[in-house]
Amino acid sequence: MKNNEELEFLAEYLNTAAPTGNEVAGQKVWMNYLKPYITKFITDSYGTAVGIINGRGIQGHFPYKVVIEAHSDEISWYVNHITSNGLLYVIRNGGSDQQIAPSKRVKIHTNNGLVDGLFGWPAIHTRKGDEVFPKLDNITIDVGCATAEEVEELGIHVGSIVTYPDEFMILNGNKYVGRALDNKMGGYMIAQVAKRLYDNKIELPFTLYVVNSVQEEIGLRGAQMIANTINPDLAIITDVCHDTSTPMINALKEGDTQIGKGPVVGYAPAIHNILRELIIDTAIDKEIPFQRMALSTSTGTDTDAFAYSNCGVPSALISLPLRYMHTTVEMTHKDDVENTINLIYETLLKIDVKKSFKYLENGN
Repeated sequence: MKNNEELEFLAEYLNTAAPTGNEVAGQKVWMNYLKPYITKFITDSYGTAVGIINGRGIQGHFPYKVVIEAHSDEISWYVNHITSNGLLYVIRNGGSDQQIAPSKRVKIHTNNGLVDGLFGWPAIHTRKGDEVFPKLDNITIDVGCATAEEVEELGIHVGSIVTYPDEFMILNGNKYVGRALDNKMGGYMIAQVAKRLYDNKIELPFTLYVVNSVQEEIGLRGAQMIANTINPDLAIITDVCHDTSTPMINALKEGDTQIGKGPVVGYAPAIHNILRELIIDTAIDKEIPFQRMALSTSTGTDTDAFAYSNCGVPSALISLPLRYMHTTVEMTHKDDVENTINLIYETLLKIDVKKSFKYLENGN
């Protein structure tokens, strides 16, 4: 059972807007929570935050560097055009879904603070059957203004960022629901790993970098930058994957993964075989339930950025199964969250810095 401090952090973190390119507010919440459990922080020019936990080191292998990582940004919109009668057209910032927009309330971020608005939509009486679908060229935001000048007086301009205000809730006692679980839940989980290491007075034989990257939603950009800065020896990435048991998802295409059945271990060329098997062996040894997922040519996550950086970094992916991805009601199971934390934590305890994970050195 979560204690109040952990749940309060989770709620505040998920409820704090951190759109791609403007993640600072969310990063501050994350860093403030993590501060007691780390040695120091570093940040880069674009806002990726890293908590460093110094290990004891082993002669000849110090400073061996291990990363656990999640991305911190959430999908959003940019104001792209303001009409003469005060309506706002938008473009995507990340993988925003226009089909969920109609009738949603929004917050427009300005130098004067947050401005309320909503995605309007014509009444069913005025539409011709199913002929009208939400598209980027027909969804508009109404902020209650009648002219473009009124809109500008509110501080809104082309380039203003738009986010959804939907807040975190717990459904049926065991489901976490809200926007931006992709992938602030990952940021929450790696923070809990750091806390557990601290609470259990664990001194690792390597330096651990707890990384909360920016700009994943537009192409893994934050991970690319911070991977080159840290130049780690190993990286364990956590992100989300689809619960394929819900309607309109083809499990034959997407794989069979479901919430409540444990974290999902990925298979793909970027995922290092030895590190992946260490994770699986750990799950089996510690009786942590897990699922498997094949990802074909790329993972589409920050795993790819770390794996292909610095002439190759052995990397692996542990995913949290999620329902309704890229909506404001993303849902995951609290047991999966706990088991993912457990799996990352226990895997860290099994990493042997004397054993090389690089094929050129061990001949595998």
